[in-house]
Amino acid sequence: MRFQNDLSDVLRFLIDPDVPFTNNQAERDLRMMKCKQKVSGGFRSFDFAVLFANIRSFLSTASKHGLNLLEVITDALQGNVSVFFSSNTI
Repeated sequence: MRFQNDLSDVLRFLIDPDVPFTNNQAERDLRMMKCKQKVSGGFRSFDFAVLFANIRSFLSTASKHGLNLLEVITDALQGNVSVFFSSNTI
């Protein structure tokens, strides 16, 4: 009944491309970590798990800011990791 009453809101993502299919951003952010655990059976050490999480967090933040991921990775490897900070925040 509730689905029928709110049908236009429930299916809004089909009409409006700015509306995501789901609002569960945290689940989407953790999905790669769980996939990595399932495919390889886990991480060899806690340190590698932390490194993987840091890289995924960095890329997720870049994506949320609408940045080109390849450029962000290239900048980070060249030592330019200040891509997310404006001169006013430092």
